[in-house]
Amino acid sequence: MKRKLMQGVGIGAAAMLALTGCGQVGDSAGGGDADASGEDLSMVTVVKVSGVGWFDRMEVGVDEYAEETGQDVRQEGADDASPEKQIQIIQDMIAQAPDAITVVPNSPEALEAVLTQARDHGIVVVAHEAAGIENVDIDIEAFDNASYGAQIMDNLGECMDGEGEYVQFVGGLTAKTHTEWIQGALDQQEADFPDMKRVEDPVESKEDENVAYERAKELLAKHPDLKGFQGSAGTDVSGIARAVQEAGLEDQVCVMGTSIPSVAKQYLQDGSIDKIFFWDPALAGKAQLKVAELLVTGEEITEGTDLGIEGYESLTQLEGYDNVFVGDAAVIVDADNVDEYDF
Repeated sequence: MKRKLMQGVGIGAAAMLALTGCGQVGDSAGGGDADASGEDLSMVTVVKVSGVGWFDRMEVGVDEYAEETGQDVRQEGADDASPEKQIQIIQDMIAQAPDAITVVPNSPEALEAVLTQARDHGIVVVAHEAAGIENVDIDIEAFDNASYGAQIMDNLGECMDGEGEYVQFVGGLTAKTHTEWIQGALDQQEADFPDMKRVEDPVESKEDENVAYERAKELLAKHPDLKGFQGSAGTDVSGIARAVQEAGLEDQVCVMGTSIPSVAKQYLQDGSIDKIFFWDPALAGKAQLKVAELLVTGEEITEGTDLGIEGYESLTQLEGYDNVFVGDAAVIVDADNVDEYDF
């Protein structure tokens, strides 16, 4: 029998314009002008996919940043999680010559060539959810990804009483952060929960709740003793929860992973999701833009840099990387504290 567990705050993807709706970026000449003043900057945030709650929330932060700073800032994204469409958006942005592009990549490897083009045009490039990506100035993360995955597994393992079969979902097999989360969780499981077993290779949901739902149904039928799911995309756990709920397995199957309260709340309340783990996408959107602003205006990002944004007040350089910095912006939510969050 799964146990309902509580844990406090510990760990934590703005509706985007459709691909055909890309507008023009101000009148800036772009090129990362170190003499640019704050109100003269033009910056674009390119996200994975439009029309999902995670990136709806990120756009809130992007819009707030524009209002607070007076800068020409907006968010763009395609209608599905296709790296090819994301590349096309970035190519369109390069032609408009903004000062900076921030990006949450669907496939870091697929974007590296177009990001090189952007930097060759003097555009500052900042990434998020892409530690280790080539050809960016800075990658900013909400936390260390391996530790995030390990903490999800600590909670999933407790919920499963340290034994039984589980499955891990990723939005895409090329989504670097998702693979780091599930690897961190797998490593933790093998070290601390030896009686648990992952029964499938990572399952790809394509950042689509309906895909997650269908695949979870298939897995529940294929593995009748399945006791746990870990979701990575913001839509994974809600899709999985629908399948668990339909099967009447809310009290037998543990469901945990990355999401936001507005997406997961109904499932947390009925027990088909046990916990969600996240960072506020709005604050992450602001953090990306603040890093880009500092770089464009000639500042450096170093150990201890304070972005003036909650969770990003003292950045830490990620070990093994010279351009990856992490904050401390993670949150855990269950049915008992979900009402504390309004997004």
